[in-house]
This record gives sequence, C-alpha cells and structure tokens, in this order.
Amino acid sequence: MEEIRRPDPDSLLAATQKAQRGRLKVFLGMAPGVGKTYEMLRQARRRKADGLDVVIGLVETHGRKETESLLRGMDVLPRQPIEHRGRTLLEFDLDAALARKPELLVVDEYAHSNAPGSRHPKRWQDVEELLDAGIDVWTTLNVQHLESLVDVVLRITGVRQRETVPDSALSRADDIEVIDITPDELRERMAAGKVYVPETARLAADNFFKPENLTALRELALRRAAQTVDDQLNAAMRVKGLEGPWAAGDRILVLVADDAMASALVRQGRRLSDTMKDAPWIVAHVARSRGEDEAATTSQLTDALKLAEQLGATTLVLNGSDLVAAVLRYAGQNNVTQIVIGKGRDSRLREMLGLSLASELLRAARGVAIHVVTEGGQSATPARRRPWLGGLRRGWQSHLVGLVYVGMATGIAYLLDLQFERADLGMIYLAAILAAAILHGLAPGLVAAVCAFLLYNLLFLSPRYSFAIGSPTDILTLLVFLAVALATGILAGRSRDRARDAQRRAADVASLLVATRAFSRAPTRADAARALAEQATATTGAKSMVLLPREGDLEPVAGAPELAQLGAGAMAAARWAWERGEPAGEGTGTLPQTSWTFRPLQGVRSRTGVLGVEHLSALPGSDQEKLVTALADGGGVAIERAELALQSVEAEALRRSDRFRTTLLNSVSHDLRTPLSTVLGASSTLIELGDRLAPEVKDDLVVSIREEAERLNHYIGNLLDMSRLEGGGVKLRLEPASVETILRTAASRLSRRLGEHSVAYDFPAALPDVVVDPGLLEQAVVNILENAIAYSPDNTEISIAAYEDRAKVVISIEDEGKGIPTAELERVFDKFRRLEEPTDRGKGVGLGLSITRGFIEAMGGTIVAASPIHGDKGTRMLIALNKSDADIWKPA
Repeated sequence: MEEIRRPDPDSLLAATQKAQRGRLKVFLGMAPGVGKTYEMLRQARRRKADGLDVVIGLVETHGRKETESLLRGMDVLPRQPIEHRGRTLLEFDLDAALARKPELLVVDEYAHSNAPGSRHPKRWQDVEELLDAGIDVWTTLNVQHLESLVDVVLRITGVRQRETVPDSALSRADDIEVIDITPDELRERMAAGKVYVPETARLAADNFFKPENLTALRELALRRAAQTVDDQLNAAMRVKGLEGPWAAGDRILVLVADDAMASALVRQGRRLSDTMKDAPWIVAHVARSRGEDEAATTSQLTDALKLAEQLGATTLVLNGSDLVAAVLRYAGQNNVTQIVIGKGRDSRLREMLGLSLASELLRAARGVAIHVVTEGGQSATPARRRPWLGGLRRGWQSHLVGLVYVGMATGIAYLLDLQFERADLGMIYLAAILAAAILHGLAPGLVAAVCAFLLYNLLFLSPRYSFAIGSPTDILTLLVFLAVALATGILAGRSRDRARDAQRRAADVASLLVATRAFSRAPTRADAARALAEQATATTGAKSMVLLPREGDLEPVAGAPELAQLGAGAMAAARWAWERGEPAGEGTGTLPQTSWTFRPLQGVRSRTGVLGVEHLSALPGSDQEKLVTALADGGGVAIERAELALQSVEAEALRRSDRFRTTLLNSVSHDLRTPLSTVLGASSTLIELGDRLAPEVKDDLVVSIREEAERLNHYIGNLLDMSRLEGGGVKLRLEPASVETILRTAASRLSRRLGEHSVAYDFPAALPDVVVDPGLLEQAVVNILENAIAYSPDNTEISIAAYEDRAKVVISIEDEGKGIPTAELERVFDKFRRLEEPTDRGKGVGLGLSITRGFIEAMGGTIVAASPIHGDKGTRMLIALNKSDADIWKPA
C-alpha cells in the first residue's frame, strides 16, 4: 500500500514541466453563438479591473455589438497584415504578443487556420508557443472542431469540419469552462439576428442548427469536458500519490487471459463502456513471468487484444507473480472503478477454498465493482485455467525435469539407507526440490515436491513399499515434509522467475543503450537505418528491414541479417504505414495477410521512414512490443538527425558559397571599377584633348594609365591564383633555389611602387637552398611586400631577412605600419580579409595573404603573422621552408 501512495515520478516530472508553462483556459461550446467570446471578454474585463495585465491578442466579434462593447478600454494588439494571392489578410501578430508578454492574453478561435506565410499553419500552434513563453492564454473552441469528432459531427450534421484541433491540445488545457445554453435559446438568438444576419440565420437554422443536431453537439461538448476533468483528476491523484478509486467518473479495466473467453470479455467491456456513456476502458493481460506468456501464447489472446484496440480500448500487459496484487495496484493508481473478469468452470475444491481469481478479487478489492462473466454454454471451448499457485509451464518436459531430479535423489537416498541406519533422507529430497525449482523454474519444483513426497513415503517409511502410514508421528512428518517441499519449490521457483525477469529487463535496457549509441554514431541516413535494422533483429530475433522515402516512394535501404525482397502485399502494407502513420501488416487490422509488420518511423518534425519486422509475435502492450516501439522512435529521430545534419552541411556550403560570391562581387565591383575608371578617363582625355595638353600632363596621364593597368592586372592575377588554389589546379615544380635571390627579385618587381619606402636586407654569409617552386615563392613574397607598402606610412623601412633554423629556412618580412589587431591575427589569411578602414578599398581585394598561405602550404611550408613588433605598431610575416638537404620535407 505504501507503494500505491507514493507519488508517480512521471506525473511529478510532467507537473514540474507544466508549472514552467503558461496556463491555458478553453471556453468550450456546442456551436457558434452560445456566447463563448462574450463570456471570455466579460471575465477578462473583470480580471483587468483586479489589476491583472490583460491584453486582447485577437477577438472575432462578427459584428455583434454586445461583444464589441466589451473591447472598449481594453489593450488590443494590432493585427499583422499578410499578403496572399493579391489580398491582404489580417492575422494574429504572434511576435508582437511575445514581445509584449502580458500576464493574460486573449486569443479567440482556437481552431483557426492561419493565412499562408504565417509562422504556424494553425492558431493552436501559436497558442502553444505563447504557453511555452510563460504567457497565460484564454481561447474559445466549438466541440465540432476536435479532430477525433470530425466523422461523428459529419454523421450528425452532414458538414465536414476543415479547421480542427488535435485532442491532445485540448487535453493539455489547465481549465475548461463549458458555455452552455439550450438548443431552443440558441435558435431564438439566431432568429433575433444575434448570431448571423437574418438571411444567413434562416439558412443555418434549417441545416446545421436543427434542434436534434444541437442536442447531439451539446452532449458531445459536455462529455468531452467531463473526460478532460477526469484526466485532470487522475493526474492530480498520481502527483499526490493518492489511492483510488474515486468514483467521480467511471473507468473500466477488463482482464483477459489466453483462453476462449478473451474476445467475449473484450466485447462485454465495450458494452459496459457504452452503458456508462462511453467511459474510458482498458484491456489488460497479466503475465506472471515476463516472456513466459509471450513465448507460449496462442492466437486467442493476440486476437482479443487486437479486437480491443479496434473497439477503442487501451491495451497493456502487466507483469507480476501475484495476479491479484498486480491488478489492484494498477486499478488504484489509475482510478479504475469497474473490473471485468471471466470465470471458467473451477473445481469444487477451489471454490470452497476461495482460490479462484473471482473469489480472490472479491475478497481483496476495496471500493471497486467486480463484473464476473461466465462461460456462454456447453458448446463453448473450456477456458484454460491457470493454477492459483501461479505461472506453471505446460508440457511434459517440465514434469520430466522434476522426475529426473527426484530419481537422482532417490538413488542417493537408497545408497545412504544401505550404509547408515538412521539417515535423514528427507533432506536429500528437499535439496532435489530446491535444485529443480532454482535451476528450472516453479513447475519442475512443484512436480519434484509431489513426487518426492510419494516416493519418500513409499520407499523409506514403514511399512515400506506401501503408501500406508505405520506410525501417527509419520503422518505429521509427511505433512510437514510436503508443506516444506511445496513452500521451497514455490519460493525458489518464483525467485528464479523474478531473477530471470530482472535479467531480461536489464538486457532490454542494455539493448536500448547499445541502440542509442549506434544511432548517435550514425553519420548518414543509411547508417542510421542499418543500425535500426540490426538492433530490431537483435531484439526480436526476426528479419528486419528499414524503408526510406525516395522520389515519392519507399525504397528498402537496410536489412538484417540481409536485405530481403518484399512482395507486392508487403510493399502495400509499408506504403500504408508511411502514408497513414499507422502500423500495417501482420498482426494489425490493415493488410494482415502479409508476413511483415510495418511501423512508421516518427522524427521530431515529420515521419522519416518505415520499419518492417517479419513474423513479429509480440503481444500488443507487451514489453517486447514496447521495446520495438522504443527502437522505432529512436531510429526515426536518428534518421531525421542524420538528414538534418546533411542539410545543415549543404546549407553551410551554400551559405559560404553565397558569402564568397557576394564578397567577390562587391570587391570586383569596386576594386576593378576604380582602375578601369582611371584608365577610361585618362585615355578619353588624351584622345579628346591630346593636342591641347601640355607635355607633362600627357606624361602624367600615360603613367596613370600604365599604373592602373598594372594594378588591374595584379587584381586579375590574384583572382586567377585563388581560383587555381580552390580548384586544386596549382602545379608545383619543386627544385632547390636560393632564398636570397628570390627575395631580391621579388623586391625589384616592386621598385616603382616603393615610393618613399626603403628596403633593408639581412642575410647570413652562407644560407642553404630551399626546395620550392621559385615562381610561386616569388609571387607569395610580392603579395606580402604589397601589403607592407599599402599599410605602411611613407618614409618607413621594410626589412627583409632570412636565417637557418634546424631543418628549416625562415624568411622574415617586417614593416613599420600600424600593425594588425590581435583579434585579426588568426583571420588575416582569410579570403577578402582587410583592415576595417574607409580607405581600405583602394588597397586590393583582400586575396593577397590568402593566396600567399595557399602557395606556401602547397610547397610544404608554413606562414604566421606577428604584431605589434615595435612597441604598438609594426607587423612581421614569418615563412618557414624546407631546406634542400632535409629528408623530412613533403609538400602538401
């Protein structure tokens, strides 16, 4: 009982998570016009008068003056305009509501479909985001908009509702207030023009708003509200750890066994639920030893559980060695008020001793009604009784194991009886009973106990070789022996079964852990599918297959132990599971003739594929079925994660490509246009005014044309070099070369651009050659020198030095510019990276250092930047290259 009163951990966690969200109140009505919006606004005004921060997010008044009057003085959010097919639609502004974040937000019409282009397709999804942000929300809903009632409303009214709300969204509501008036009052309001304009009202009164339609919808609204309140009561009881039942509402539990009465009990449960106004009902099977019933079950139990699901029941498999305790524990935790059981033809002895299930439940139950259903007649197949001692295996094999152990004990006892005069031979039989029960289970232990009792009396008690008992004391000895033997066998067998169950549960947890690790390591969808198929086969022992969508159809991508060929029927079942999101194939109500069972794989956002298992014999609600479902859920998320990772990589590549393209176009548009404009302007001036220009002006224009052309040629060369690096088109011609010669040649190429700058050289007397491509190294040095010239003030010195360092030759190029900020040192070699200066555009497209690093690394060298080097200014570029006599260099 203490276990029953303990708060349910899952319920506590759910309550904690719910406490962090906003509260949702739904004003529920049977039809438009009952006054839901009016009552919601009236209560909102009262809350505002009490000092609460109340904001009207959106309210549809439909031109009703009474409703419009309640909006006066209220804080109303402006609507968001959305363009759709040339029209401007005004919708609820979700972002404005999140930014305003009032204590209470009023949002009308919970089932409304948002205009295309909105963040969410449905308004109830907007409400979910508001609740997650901690905002309390009030909203309105008509009962015909519930998803589960669409077909029911269609049969009642002849109108199919297009705007629906999932039942789960309403179930998460913290409060439901039913706004109810009689059908006659609603029709009177319509006739008075308070719901629709007169013409529309007359048409609606003759169709949707018929009295019989409104009465049926009113009953649906009241029932749905009562069901939600009942769910809230159960949740509150679990959080508090309270023991039921509390008969605030009926809840039915139907117990079925593996016998011919199972289906009849399910139908009786459905009829009882209908009698109690569609009360919730559960069909349960109790397995005393986990895995035992699953392995030996017949189609009767499986068919009964499938029938229960088709009739709308929740199915589950309970585990427990004590059937009565397991049933009452579940009933108390889930507020069950009615229990339906079957009763076969028990023996008179069992009836007298009160050992039948019905008798035990009637004796132990408190506050719950027990409905006992008897067999239908002589023609009915006799129900297979389960021994009250619990969990006996069927078959002659278990009896044979017990007899073998007793036979061995008999032989040992006979030998000891020959050697010793007063040996306690009963202990040998007890040891045999204990061994049979521990090693092989409860049934062999009980068989061994009975056989040991008979053989001990027959062979070793006087008179021997007779079942007669010679001494009154022997009667007590035999009875004690039998009691001890039975108790030992039962306890040892149950302990073994429980240990085996614990091992299997631990194995299930280990299987889920292995599967989780395999899913987390899967880099692609195919790898995740392969991991799921392997884990499903390891769990069920059957063939498994995963099918993923491709070009509008499903494609088998992974199988275990191998990829099997699916027939037309199996593929039809797989497509059904994919399209409908429901299991199909063997063991289901859809295409059961195929040997495969297919389950949809559901990711976080959408379905990702289908899992198929051949000849899956797990009972609905059993632990194995739950394990397969857990694997399918984990596999679906893993496949979605792999797909999202691939999309993320592709999106990142596109983003980088777009950024590269944008930066390139920006650079080209400015850095190429400037020299081109100079060339065009100078050449046009020479052509138009050549005869009238002074010679020195002509010379200056010609020099400008040449300098800008060289600058343009340099930019184009940089872009071509970068394209060669990006495309892997750099061809190396490695050879020993003199560093000093290359450095001096590079500096001489820029002699005209040095201007007021001076160059200082520092080379040792003997400097070994380096293994490089001379042309690439020269271009790399030129790029560094151009940067030094561009970013150093006039009348400063640029130092070029080289020295030997172990197997390397290090080149050092220093300038006296303002230096590179420390935060930029790691990114100075990135493409299009330049100092953030207004005049920086005129100093190149920002490719020089990036190309330099590419050339240096292609030749097996490294390049780094250091700054500042002279107080708070100056930059040093260091290039390390392999010496020609080193054996360790290998170009990248």
